[in-house]
Amino acid sequence: MSRRNKSHQPKKDTLTFSEKDFLPTTRADMDARGWDYCDIILVSGDAYIDSPFIGVAMVGRMLERMGYKVGMIGQPDIESDADISRLGEPRLYWGVSGGSVDSMVSNYTATKKFRNTDDYTPGGKNNKRPDRALSVYCNLIRRYFKDTVPLVLGGIEASLRRVSHYDYWANKLKKPILFDSKADIMIYGMGEIALEELTRALDEKKDYTEIRGICYISKDPKPEFIQLPSHDACLKDKEKYIDLFDAFYDNNDPLSARGLCQSVDNRYLIQNPPCDYLDENEMDANSNLPFTRELHPYHAKEGKVKCLETIKFSIMTHHGCWGECNFCAIGVHQGRTIRTRSETSILQEAKEFNQYKDYKGIISDVGGPTANMYGYECNKKLKLGTCDFQRCVDADQLCQTMKVDHSRNINLLRQVREVEGVRKAFVASGVRYDLINADKKHGYSYLKEMVKYHISGQMKVAPEHTQQHVLELMGKPGKQELVEFKKLYDKLNKEEGKNQFLTYYLIAAHPGCEEKDMHELKRFTTDELKMNPEQAQVFTPTPGTYSAVMYYTEMDPKTRKKIFVEKDPIKKEKQKRIVVAKDCFSSGFAS
Repeated sequence: MSRRNKSHQPKKDTLTFSEKDFLPTTRADMDARGWDYCDIILVSGDAYIDSPFIGVAMVGRMLERMGYKVGMIGQPDIESDADISRLGEPRLYWGVSGGSVDSMVSNYTATKKFRNTDDYTPGGKNNKRPDRALSVYCNLIRRYFKDTVPLVLGGIEASLRRVSHYDYWANKLKKPILFDSKADIMIYGMGEIALEELTRALDEKKDYTEIRGICYISKDPKPEFIQLPSHDACLKDKEKYIDLFDAFYDNNDPLSARGLCQSVDNRYLIQNPPCDYLDENEMDANSNLPFTRELHPYHAKEGKVKCLETIKFSIMTHHGCWGECNFCAIGVHQGRTIRTRSETSILQEAKEFNQYKDYKGIISDVGGPTANMYGYECNKKLKLGTCDFQRCVDADQLCQTMKVDHSRNINLLRQVREVEGVRKAFVASGVRYDLINADKKHGYSYLKEMVKYHISGQMKVAPEHTQQHVLELMGKPGKQELVEFKKLYDKLNKEEGKNQFLTYYLIAAHPGCEEKDMHELKRFTTDELKMNPEQAQVFTPTPGTYSAVMYYTEMDPKTRKKIFVEKDPIKKEKQKRIVVAKDCFSSGFAS
């Protein structure tokens, strides 16, 4: 590493921000711009954090680039009109998001205990985000703005609840979120192109019902679309719900998906096929929007937001993930095709960090949903879309048409390290160790780079479990992949003279997992990994995932055979305690 990177010397012309550098969130902000009104007002369950990692901020900056006057209301008071009315009524539409995390996931633990903290709320206290934020915010708007312009839903809470879905916190199937929220339109998935097309259509008073990437409610069905089982049919028959989810899951790719139509009471949920993904140039353009990477001063007076500690000086290299873990909704929301930013764009972003007073030369993360999927994809998928009969990674086998290649990622990380002012560039995003094992040409070199330069004392991996029948239900690789990876990781650390550890994400009480399986997991971590897990998480059935379908139906969606599902919260916690108990570490296990 060159001498200039060993000490960080910020530039003298460091950035300072005022309210004018943000999107308006107060009437004073609007007055400073000479605005009498906003074209669009965005309402979010998060405080207004102007970062490319915050979806609603990205939406606002994209609309601003299109020439629209965009206002932002973060975490409005739901007991009065003090916040929801402070910018007036928008000319075109309200954009409503629950925030960066589903509000129920944000507010409650896996055993339904209320969370006291919130990383997206100033001061960190969880006292600003309502349960079922989308419905609450839509009702708040309609309470104070009668016959208002359309309400457009977006974000992960909307996207994953767009058809009938199991809601763990209510313990029942709920209708598509458009029906419960009484909103007018939804943009689902990442939806960047749908956002632009819908906004123009509403501005020009054109019909929007054929725009790809949106959902809406209709009095009439669309016979040319796939007809999903009705909401009523799903309530009566759990196998019908599996049928619905299969069709929902298989129709998320812009190249191969068809539209969906679902009967709900006497109306229909219409989901148009997905909009196209952004290409590399479009990804770069969005990353280059004028984010301040700060909390708006309006909120800052109430305290800091914890999430900025990790996202402020992080770089998102790509969107999408084809890992298809059954408990994860990234594939449904972001898509199963990797869209990559250019090296030039990423390096420019790293260079621009030098303008911030609080930048110390440490990049918190260079990655994406899965860090080592950057820079390669399946050529067949790029031409035809995702397969609906085979996964890219299925059980212990990687599809032969997916050629794993870490070479571009290696070169990117080397270039990032050479950017002026960079002292350390960590990769904190998840890494798939089975892909490192599969890349016989560059996997070793990639891990060597990681061990030498990009790990902050410990590397996080996510085996989740070790029992094969549980791993198959999770959609995770077998434990032998982990054993092989650990040997290589330990070897490289020894060669580099480093004492860096692996930490493991583990899940308790996933469908199919019993107490005896957790004892076996404990035995494996002791005998094979030579460690005692300090943390594990209890499984949470989140909307938009096959694991939630398993939890609700108590069936394996593939075979339709009955599986064990632990639903007693006390016994769920017991499963967790089995694997983290320190008294079982030395030898033997209590039964």
